[in-house]
Order: sequence, then C-alpha cells, then structure tokens
Amino acid sequence: MTAQRTVAVDGTPVHVVEDGTGPAVLLLHGSGPGTTGSGAWSGTIRALAASWHLVAPDHAGFGRTPLPPGSRGGLRVWTELAAGLMDSLGHASYAVVGHSMGGAVALALAAARPHQVTHVVPVSTMGAPRAPLSPELDAVWAAPAGEAGARDMLGRLVLDQSLVTESAVTARTAAMQAGEAQFAQLFPPPRARWAEDLTLSVQTLAAVRAPVLLVHGAQDGVTPVQTAALPLLDHLADVRLHVLGRCGHVPPVEHPREFHRLVSGFLRRE
Repeated sequence: MTAQRTVAVDGTPVHVVEDGTGPAVLLLHGSGPGTTGSGAWSGTIRALAASWHLVAPDHAGFGRTPLPPGSRGGLRVWTELAAGLMDSLGHASYAVVGHSMGGAVALALAAARPHQVTHVVPVSTMGAPRAPLSPELDAVWAAPAGEAGARDMLGRLVLDQSLVTESAVTARTAAMQAGEAQFAQLFPPPRARWAEDLTLSVQTLAAVRAPVLLVHGAQDGVTPVQTAALPLLDHLADVRLHVLGRCGHVPPVEHPREFHRLVSGFLRRE
C-alpha cells in the first residue's frame, strides 16, 4: 500500500511516497513547475511495487519539500538530499531512476555513492557536458501558474496531444499554483545558467561505476536526444541507450508498458 511520510534530512523535511517490497529503487522527478514525486511516478510505482520497494521524494523546492534555508536548490543540494534520504531510510544499496533533471541528479548520486548505487536509469535526462538550454525547456520553466500555462507546458512534454486531458490540466494547474512561490526561486531568468548547473563534468561521469540505461524519446524537444543522451555514451563506463519512437519527453506516460518492461529487465541485471 502506498504510504506518505516526511523524513528529516540534515534539517530539511523531505516528503516521500513509498510502496512495494524488495530491493530499493529511488525515483527522482524532473523540474517542471508543479512536478512532485507522486505525480511523476504514480504509474511506475503501481507497475513495479510487486518486485521493488519504490521511494519517490519531492525534491527541495517542489511539492511538500521546502528549500533549505538560504538555498535556491541546484544539483548539489538535490544530490545531497537524495543521498541523505536513502541513508536516513537505512538503504545500504539501491537503484536510481531519474527523469529529466532527476536523471542528472541520479548520475551525480551514482558518482558520489559508487558503493551504494547499483543501477542508474536516466530518462529523458539532463546532465550531459555542455548541453545547452533548449527553447522548449526554457518555456517549460517559464510556464505561468494557471490553466493556460499548465496546458501549454503539458503540451510541450508529450508528442501525443491527446494525453493533455482536462483532468491533467486541472491537476497540474492546482499543483503549479500551490508551489508557485517556491518554484519562482529555482529557475529565474536568464535560465541558461540553471541548465549549466545541471550538467556534469567528464570527471564526474567517469566516476559512475554502476550500469546505466538511458531511455529517451526520439521526438523529445525538451532534452533532445542528440544533445542530451548521445554525448553521455562517450563518458559513461557501462552504458546503453534505448530510444523510443513516437515519444516526447515523458516515456513513462507515453509508452508506459514498454518503459516499465525496460526498467524491470534492467534492474534485474546482475
């Protein structure tokens, strides 16, 4: 049964959704306004909970997790909180699945904790060295907290526009409005500097010892496969890339069955 709780990590109350039994898998969401751990990963939690213990936190500045005092977030803060959370929960080893910004955090975490992180699945990931801020990501970060902003943002995330339903727009509008004040601190213009903060050095990527499965949509305009995923193939020691055709920025939403089959098979890999 899905449970929610708040875990204190270095003085920051981190909101977490957990479900399932088995080896631990940390699920890290992306950076769009209104994004939360439960919102991003509800389908994945349902699909994988029979075999794994899923841990889906809200990053600092998102959902119910506040920014630490004096912080505006950033890769270092999100990585340290993710590591501290898993320490606090008592997980000596775990896999990490991260979407978009969460993929960059997942790779940074694997580099920082090579003896704990067993597998890494960066999905539509950020983090590639020198990856530029795309116009689509700039627009996502700039989306105003209202129905029009939510509809526009969701439309940029998916190739299949039929997925931008009225219920999805309503839910995202409410989440964006609830988190508007915190999100305004995270990615103010000019935004290229925040994309640069989420890139990883060649040295950091070389420190990732866990096997990596990159999953990307061929039609992803937010983190295009050419600039976001392909460069990582040159810098990771144990890596493979699966590109899904007819897919935008959110493979777990656009191709859930295929995505969960890929992740399940990879997490079972020795």
